[in-house]
Amino acid sequence: MNQRVIKSVVLTLLIGMFSFFAYSLVSKAKHTDVGDQAYNFKLPNLAGSNTRLSDFRGQVVVLNYFATWCAPCKEEAPELEAFAKDYGDQFKLIMVNRGETIDRVKRFLKKYNTPATYVFDYNAKISKLYNVTGQPETFVIDKKGVIREHYNGPVTEMQLYNFVKKYD
Repeated sequence: MNQRVIKSVVLTLLIGMFSFFAYSLVSKAKHTDVGDQAYNFKLPNLAGSNTRLSDFRGQVVVLNYFATWCAPCKEEAPELEAFAKDYGDQFKLIMVNRGETIDRVKRFLKKYNTPATYVFDYNAKISKLYNVTGQPETFVIDKKGVIREHYNGPVTEMQLYNFVKKYD
């Protein structure tokens, strides 16, 4: 009787482990990472039209995920503004907002006016594809559309410049 219980428990554990691993493989979310081709998104922008990542093919692109309520994002804003003013003709800065309204971002821009392209990921679909877990998060995408850097947290102008100059 004791062996029958042990065999049942072992069999149940094996079936449970197999089921867990099978479910993990099947439900694994598709996302990009450093070294992968960047997902070519199409998102609404401040002007009311759409911006595609492919619009900037052949350029080094910086994607920065931010939120207007995020304290580190506010801390980072002057650094991004300086980067965009000093290097914006050489490197494209795209600011991606998750889930906020255009009006709220426009109010934010009155104080933190970074000269960049602002796009809106309302349902966080693109954020999930880029495996964004918070904000600020910054990605550097090379001229061929490959993600080369992924940085969590606020960046300074010089940190960002040191990231992008490697791919110019």
